[in-house]
Amino acid sequence: MEWLRAFVPQPTTISRTERTRAVAGALVGLFVTFILSGMVATATGNVPAALVAPMGASAVLLFCVPASPLAQPWSVIGGNTISALIGVACWKAIGNPALAAPVAGALAILVMFFLRCLHPPSGAVALTAVLGGPAVQAAGFTFALMPVCLNSALIVLVALVYNNLTGRRYPHPQASALRNTHATKDPVPTARLGFTAGDLDALLARYGQVLDVSRDDLEEILLETEMRAFERRFGVVTCAAIMSRDAVTVTPDMPLVAAWRLLRRHGLHALPVLDGERRVAGMIGQGDFLHHVGLDDYQTLGERVRGLFTHLIGVRVDRPAIVGEIMRAPAKTVRVDEPIAELVPVMSNQGLHHIPVVDADGVLAGIVSQSDLLAAVYESRLAA
Repeated sequence: MEWLRAFVPQPTTISRTERTRAVAGALVGLFVTFILSGMVATATGNVPAALVAPMGASAVLLFCVPASPLAQPWSVIGGNTISALIGVACWKAIGNPALAAPVAGALAILVMFFLRCLHPPSGAVALTAVLGGPAVQAAGFTFALMPVCLNSALIVLVALVYNNLTGRRYPHPQASALRNTHATKDPVPTARLGFTAGDLDALLARYGQVLDVSRDDLEEILLETEMRAFERRFGVVTCAAIMSRDAVTVTPDMPLVAAWRLLRRHGLHALPVLDGERRVAGMIGQGDFLHHVGLDDYQTLGERVRGLFTHLIGVRVDRPAIVGEIMRAPAKTVRVDEPIAELVPVMSNQGLHHIPVVDADGVLAGIVSQSDLLAAVYESRLAA
């Protein structure tokens, strides 16, 4: 019976909350798409259907796995629309459905590969354009616009609103965790002893199949796996164990001169900015001061135009006076019970020198610097 294991799906790791969220999202997405497309169908009178069947499959991707490369807006809208056009063209050119249908499906996959809009339900859209019956065939190329493109755009719009309202990023932007933030050719610190982007690319090329996960997400999963392995090997050390508890802090209404003096007096690179309840409102560092005294070349076009205009008319521009005007918000924070292994990619790869540590109520409990992390890693390796 060993061969039957290949047909048995692996147990899913999705939580009950996520399952409920996905089901509710699919219900809302398909309902809104059907109603609005039906209104257009009624208004135009020549739309073969309010909702095409492959939208059900698109809903699975959009609301169950919105981070998938196959579920991104261009994949859904572009893949479905292009496949519908190919299906209609194959029907008109070949006529015989026994040949037109497989040719349409194969061509749709080929074109989606080239245009980087691979979307599994689009294969069904191509077949629908061939096998959909007299109403679809009478619509011709209009079928690709209404209802296919209209359905696709509406369900993507619902997914964009619904997923972001329920705490999931959509569209799912990709940003490599192994990108050097200092714009030099050196690999990021974690890649100098761990795996590199080149290692991952070589393995993906050797794997040679389409993955339903983006390269950058896979990269992040592997980094998280490395951190788990580190914790298992050397034990779990939390941020509470290594943080500095007597943290130097400022408030949003503190004068910049006073904040600068604190930075210089204590030899720090950055200070957490706390509100009235001692929650972290932002961070202010040496780079923020340099930017606002005019030493930073990275200014927006608006800032440059305002600077030129005020110089030409001789108007004096008041510079920021308090911390709240130049602080960076929101600030990256960690919990007191978070393992220090979680800090390694954040501090080394993203170039953060200080990270505030907060308790369960979000109140500042301390701060972890790169020096604290380096000492902790050294001690743990020494003990091992």
